[in-house]
Amino acid sequence: MNKNYLFLFVLLILLCDFRISIAQKGDEKMTIIITSLSFKEGEMIPSKYTCDGLDISPPLKWEQVPQGTKSFAIIMDDPDAPMGTWVHWVVWNIPAEANSLAAGEGTTLPDGSKQGVTSAGTNGYHGPCPPGGTHRYYFKIYALDTTLNLPESSKKQDLLDAVKGHILAQGSLMGKYKRK
Repeated sequence: MNKNYLFLFVLLILLCDFRISIAQKGDEKMTIIITSLSFKEGEMIPSKYTCDGLDISPPLKWEQVPQGTKSFAIIMDDPDAPMGTWVHWVVWNIPAEANSLAAGEGTTLPDGSKQGVTSAGTNGYHGPCPPGGTHRYYFKIYALDTTLNLPESSKKQDLLDAVKGHILAQGSLMGKYKRK
């Protein structure tokens, strides 16, 4: 009888371990590779895309998009800002067929795309403009299994709340900038 209990106990442990590993694999998010033709990961962002230049969004491209993607969202922010993270761009409902945004598309985006409010209080792209020193700027992309019904008055946190449970994959590109 004790051998039966021992067998059941070992079997139970193995089944629990198997279920935990399945849950962990299911919780893992795929990674989207996001790049720019204007700068590489960790490099300086050309001034053309900042307040010292044309203040237009840089070209972005992404790949390794999972099946079932219905739309993309992008957030650009600066965690080095003196008053806390400064949000430079909030955009969602980029069509699933898109795999890039051309330079300057922070003004006019593909059909159905919407832009939210930045820390500057405006909609659309607001380029790097650090008050001092070199800052890091993160372009974070999310592949979503839905489109979002958010007003254009939405901010970063509104977008992050809306995408919870809908992220199929995500990626990040970091560039730096220091004013001249």
